[in-house]
Parts: sequence; C-alpha cells; structure tokens
Amino acid sequence: MWAASAYTVAAAAAAASLPQHIRRGGFRCRAEAANPNDSRKKVVVIGAGWAGLASAHHLCKQGFDVTIIEAGSFPAEEVSLRGFRSPYRNIFSIIKELDLQPFTNWTSSSLHTSESVEVEFPIFQDLPLLPAPLGVLVYPQFSHLSLADCLTWIPLIAAAIDFDGTDAAWSKYDAMTARELFKQFGCSERLYREVFQPFVEVGLLAPAEQCSAAAVLAMLYYFVLSHQKSFDVVWCRGTVQEKILNPWLDFLKSKGCRFHGNKTTTDFIVNKSTGGVTGVLCGQDVYEADAFVLAVGISTLKSTITSSCALQSKQEFLNVLNLTAVDVVNVKIWLNRKVKIRRESNVCFGYDNSTGWTFFDLNSIFDEYQDEPLTVLEAEFYHANQLLPLKDEQIVARLISYLSRCIKEFQEATVIQQIVSRFPKSATHFFPGSYKYMMKGSTSFQNLFMAGDWIISRHGSCAKEKAVVTGLEAANQVVDYFGVGDFAKIIPVDDDEPHIESLRELNRRLNELRAQTPFSNFFLQ
Repeated sequence: MWAASAYTVAAAAAAASLPQHIRRGGFRCRAEAANPNDSRKKVVVIGAGWAGLASAHHLCKQGFDVTIIEAGSFPAEEVSLRGFRSPYRNIFSIIKELDLQPFTNWTSSSLHTSESVEVEFPIFQDLPLLPAPLGVLVYPQFSHLSLADCLTWIPLIAAAIDFDGTDAAWSKYDAMTARELFKQFGCSERLYREVFQPFVEVGLLAPAEQCSAAAVLAMLYYFVLSHQKSFDVVWCRGTVQEKILNPWLDFLKSKGCRFHGNKTTTDFIVNKSTGGVTGVLCGQDVYEADAFVLAVGISTLKSTITSSCALQSKQEFLNVLNLTAVDVVNVKIWLNRKVKIRRESNVCFGYDNSTGWTFFDLNSIFDEYQDEPLTVLEAEFYHANQLLPLKDEQIVARLISYLSRCIKEFQEATVIQQIVSRFPKSATHFFPGSYKYMMKGSTSFQNLFMAGDWIISRHGSCAKEKAVVTGLEAANQVVDYFGVGDFAKIIPVDDDEPHIESLRELNRRLNELRAQTPFSNFFLQ
C-alpha cells in the first residue's frame, strides 16, 4: 500500500472529494490497481456471491481488469431457496464451463404437515409429461386433502396467467399480501394451510401474510406451474462454498482477477463534473476503476447507504432504506444413531405460528458423510427472529422436538455434536409494497451497475439463478458502457407451453379492452 504523499496527481484529486476526516488521516490504495502499463478498462465488483462472481466471470473473459471486493474473507452462499432447480440453466451452464461436477442426481422431497402427514414429491421429469400445470397437481399424493380442496387450485391459475412479469403486473399484485391472493382466488382453508402456506414460508422465507402476492406468483410460476420438471432439484454434494464458489474464484484468479476480502464498502468517490464514480472507499482503502458493479444484499447495501454521502445524494438509493430482510438460523447436528430419513430434503410447517423450516439428510447428500455410521443432519429456520436470542442448546432442543413429530425415531436419538449459525437480516424480504423501492440494474451514476436476487429483471427467474442472471446483465451493461467486448449470452427461461401462451395472449387482449372502458381507472385497483 502507498502512503498519501506517494499518490499521483489523479489520486490527490480524488482525495479532495473525500470527507474531511478521511482526508486528514490519509488513505491507502492497492498498488496493483494502478498499473500505468495496463491499458485495459478497470472494473471493481463489490460482492462475491452468485451475482458478483457471475459478473466478474464474464468481464474477465472479455479482457477487463477486474477486482472483486468482499466484506467477508471468502465468497459465501447467500441465504435463499436451497438446492438447484431444473430451471437454473445459467448456473448449470457456468458450472459446466468451470468443469465442475458438484451435484447429486435429481432427488425427490417430502412435505411434513402440522398433522404429521408426509406428502412425497416425485422426480417429475421421470413421469409422463402432462400439460402445465397438471403434472404438479396430479402426481404428488395429497391424500389428506379432499377433491374439493384440490379443485380450488384451478382459479389460482388465472392469477398466474395474468401475472406476466411486466412492471404493471408487479405493481398490481405487489399491493396485496400472499394470503389475500389465495383468499381472493377462492383457495380453500385447508389447501392454503397445508400446501400454499408452507410453500411461501420456505420459498420466500416469511409468513404469507407478510409476503407480496407478486413475489409469490413469480416464484409459484417459475418453480411449479410453468413446466412439469421445474420443481425437480439437485443438491451440492458438499458445501456450496467448497464445491462451487471457491473453485470459481480460483478460476477467476487464473484469469487475472484480484480478490480482496474483509473489505467493507463505506462510500464512493464521484467526479462532480462527469457524475461518474471514480473509486470505492473501504475504510481508508480506495479502489479506483472505470466502472463498478454493486452486487450485495439489501442489508449490506443499507449499511453502505447510511455511511455514504454519494449514495445518499440519489433518491433511488434512499428508497432502498425502506426495504428489509429476513432472519435465518442454520443448525447442523450429529446424532448418536442412524435414523432412516426417506427423502434427502424435507419441508416442514405448522410447528409454530411464523417460522417455516427445512431439514436435509447430509448422509445422502454430502460425499463426506455417506459412509458415516451416525446421522448427520442440517436444518434451516426462516423468519427466525424469535430464535436468534436463544442459546444454542435451546435451538437444538426445539429442532429435535420438531424432528420427532416428523419422524418418531428422532425421539430415541441423542445429539453428540452441533453447530448453530445465525444470519440476522440476511435474506431478501419481498413484503407487500416492496417492489416500488427496488432498484434496476442501471443507476443514475452512469458507470455504476447493480446485481442481485432483489434487483428488477425481466428474465423471469428467481433466487440464486436470478442473482446470476442479474450479474450477467450488469456485465453486459459494462460492455455496452465501454463499447468493448461481447455480451454474455443469457439463457432465457423455457418458453411457455402453447396453451399457456394462448391464454396469456387472450388475457392481454382482455386487459387492453378493459383499459379502454369508461371509468377503468376510477376505482381503486
């Protein structure tokens, strides 16, 4: 690192735009970020999750000088919907390019209800193909639901058809809660309680009455209703960090990318004459570049905004302060005996009033535990604010109590080792009304671009696949900004089946006619 007296004239000019207390104390910069012999355009990517790595991946391939800044010491998996679903085509493409083989085969899963009923979900692509969405409605054995309950699925399909992913559709359905959506479209009480409520609590990590109906429809269509195989999932045969993210970062380093961990972004340096960002400030370190990709979660960005005079000058960033995130608690336990768990992944609900949770049989998923004579299990609690203050032993005791209601054999097992990890405000909360505060991929800073699973995108994907897609979209915006390099080829979601496409076209025409009728905008929508 250089002392302030050794700076170039350009660096001194940048220092003049910093807050006085930082100018007085001096600041430091990485020598390798200012190589005068390197004529390549420099890009700083802030965040080393799925979005940041995807963006850096394409930019490195296009010959840019890329630096990744990460608040942690290494890339880390964002807390989100677990597993890798069939529609994650862009993730699978990158994994193939990296020549990694981290995944299990396609697996089935189970839903454990509050009445101790286990519902099995098959591997849908192994079954005869039915027109969407019949496959996901017919093949799971909801034996505890009556035919009348199951038939109340049908009206909800109309909402899924109407929700076409446009800004108008998001604005329309974002105004109501998920529970209001299911009520409005005639869902039975039992179907809601036994199927949709757990789907929302695990998919969006919060109770249905606290989730946006628009986000539910986006997730419901993407993962369940669009195609029969969309619900199928594979798992990483170890931690995502070890099997995917660390090898991915090593690949990027081999392409010349630099990684700086334990760097918390506190502000940005802005050229007042051009309005562009010239550097990112991490404490007393400054990283200069020609363009920037900000690929962090909501909580991290909110923290940066509260310390950043530059971001506070833009309303789009101030709007982000209205957003929020969900608490997650992860528990990994080793038991003194082998408990037979029929499915690798298990969704559970109804064990308290506001927390959805899942558990995973690591003996079946992780390579390192396949021959283990004991049971190794991992569980995650979502919307877990009421668990955060508890002691580890209390959380583990609650988990064992819940597990015993799912599978009786857990009553006779003893925990011999445990790891409890708390992730406060770590997952995006798509609450009703949140859409208007979310950001697009471009910003009012001409060379600052955004990526993440909460960024507005018309791709149609969700969760970590959306993070990767927005990372590639941000990389494309950098390419477009400089006019250098090729655009990333983003794999689109599968086309709608013909009958769905026809219904959506009919719905669009009806909406156009309705908009032309008198008083169409008079009543509250």
